[in-house]
Amino acid sequence: CSSLASVDIPSSVTSISPYAFYSCSSLASVDVNVLAGSTTVSLARWDKEVKKKVKEIVIPNSITSISVRAFEGCTLKKTATNTVFADGNPQARIMFVGEAPGADEDRQGKPFVGASGKLFNKMVNSIGLDRNSLYITNILFWRPPGNRNPASSEIAVCLPFLERHIELVNPDILVPLGGPAAKTILGVQEGITRLRGQWHTYQSKNLLTPIATIPFFHPAYLLRSPGHKRKTWQDLISIKDKLLELPD
Repeated sequence: CSSLASVDIPSSVTSISPYAFYSCSSLASVDVNVLAGSTTVSLARWDKEVKKKVKEIVIPNSITSISVRAFEGCTLKKTATNTVFADGNPQARIMFVGEAPGADEDRQGKPFVGASGKLFNKMVNSIGLDRNSLYITNILFWRPPGNRNPASSEIAVCLPFLERHIELVNPDILVPLGGPAAKTILGVQEGITRLRGQWHTYQSKNLLTPIATIPFFHPAYLLRSPGHKRKTWQDLISIKDKLLELPD
């Protein structure tokens, strides 16, 4: 892959694996030129000027166009009903990352559609966001049996997908939902009660600039511990202010 100067993707292609992009170490960034009948993705500098054009080609509006279904390296896939990849707008300025699909998500193949998803929708609606203006995924794409906590080995095998996923979406703001997501994304051991409400930065090898990141209580936790909703409202206001602060 390192010897390739460009990759031609026919216009008929509707599925691109993020793992393929991850495994290409030289694909630090891309520029996109639309040609008659095909799309040429050349190895070039990724920056804000080409960000929107890249997203339109590499991450089409149909969320299912980016697929991890061919990946067989995670044992969770064997017990799951569906692969749950992402939902929302891949061109959004803000990206939320949860832990893993639950029973409702596994049945429907979409993240955050159960009780926690309904609470999530209410929370983001309160600051003017919805599924058309945000993007949401999980660190795992398959439900752990019985909704158990993910094993470190399961997180590790899916981490390359998550890292490349974030790089391709390249949001202005990244919001890990809950402790496992925050620890995985930030590479820290502190719990969510210590991490939430504080702004951090996320950086990976293929990002030109770091992403502003704020850990957030998982909606499922808030359903069990409603006393923390006041702190959550403070964090929502902080996110709203950051969106206004950062250049569009």
